Amino acid sequence: MSKKLGLIVPHDYKLLSIAAILEVFETTNKLTSGTEKPFEIMIFQSKEQSDQGKIFGYTSNEIETSNIVLDLILIPAFTTDNMSEMIKKNRNFIPWLQKQHQAGAELASFCTGAFLFAASGLLNEKLATTHVDACSAFTKAFPMVKLKSEETLTADGSLYTSGGSTSTFHLLILLVQKFCGNEMAVKIAKIFSIDLNRYKQSYFSTFRPNHLHNDSLVAMLQQKIENQYHSIEKLEEITKDIPTSARNMTRRFKQVTGIPPIEYLQNIRVESSKKYLEQTQLSISEIIEKTGYNDPKAFRKVFYKMVGMKPIEYREKFRVQ
Repeated sequence: MSKKLGLIVPHDYKLLSIAAILEVFETTNKLTSGTEKPFEIMIFQSKEQSDQGKIFGYTSNEIETSNIVLDLILIPAFTTDNMSEMIKKNRNFIPWLQKQHQAGAELASFCTGAFLFAASGLLNEKLATTHVDACSAFTKAFPMVKLKSEETLTADGSLYTSGGSTSTFHLLILLVQKFCGNEMAVKIAKIFSIDLNRYKQSYFSTFRPNHLHNDSLVAMLQQKIENQYHSIEKLEEITKDIPTSARNMTRRFKQVTGIPPIEYLQNIRVESSKKYLEQTQLSISEIIEKTGYNDPKAFRKVFYKMVGMKPIEYREKFRVQ
C-alpha cells in the first residue's frame, strides 16, 4: 500500500527545497515497477494560500478542512532570516502538525524548516539539527531541543531533521531507505550523486558574530575579542576595565550572543585560521601562532571539534586555487 506523503508549502518556503523533495520522491515512484507506487504525494497549504487550486502540478489540500491522515509529513526550508515572523505567518500549521503526529504520522524537516517543526513543541527533548549558520538562533529560540549542530541529519524515533543545502538529500535518502529499502536508496544516491559517507556539516559553517543588539558592555567585549584575539592569553586581561563583574558579564554575553565569551573567542580564532588555510601558504605552525594559540595540540583539538576535520584536511578541501 502506498504511503501517504504530505509536503507542506508554507509562507516563505524555499523553492529549491521543495524542488529537491519532490524530485527525489517522484523519481522513487518512477523507478518502482508495477502500478502501485511507494508514495502518494500530496501538497498541503493553509486556507489563505490555496486559492490557486494546483501547485507544482498537485492539487492543494487545505489543512483546516482536510481529513486525510498522513504517514509522512515533510517541512521544507525557508527563505527568510526572520524566523519569528515566519512562524507567526505559518502558525496554522502547528496544531495540524501536532494532530497528524498524534495520529501516527512521521515528520521530517529540512534545513531551516526545523524552526517551524520546533515551534510545534514536537522536538522538545528530541535530537535535531538545522542549517549550521542558524544554530545559534535556533538554540536561543528552542532551548528544550537537543540541537546537534554538527550533524548532517538526526533521527529521533519518528522525527527527522536535516542540516543545510545538500544535507537535504541525505535525509531524503534515509527516508527512501526506511520506506523502500536499501536497493532503492542506493539507486537514488547514484542518480543524484550524493556521497553517502558525509555525516557532518560543521565544516561548512561560517561564524557570524551577532552585533544586532543594544547591550553596550557586550558590544565592548565583542570588539575587544575580535580585535585582540591573536594576543589574548586570558579573558580577564580584556574584561578588567569593563564596569561589571565577570560573572554578570558572562551571563549577559551568553544571553545576547548565544555563547559564553570563551567560546566566542574560540570561534573568532578558528574562523581566522580557516581563512589562513584557504587563502595563504602559511604553515599550520605559523597559523597557530597568528591566531593566538600557544599549544598546537589544543589548537588542533578545538579546530577538529568545531569544524569536523583536521586543519590539513580543511586546507585540502577548501584551498583557494
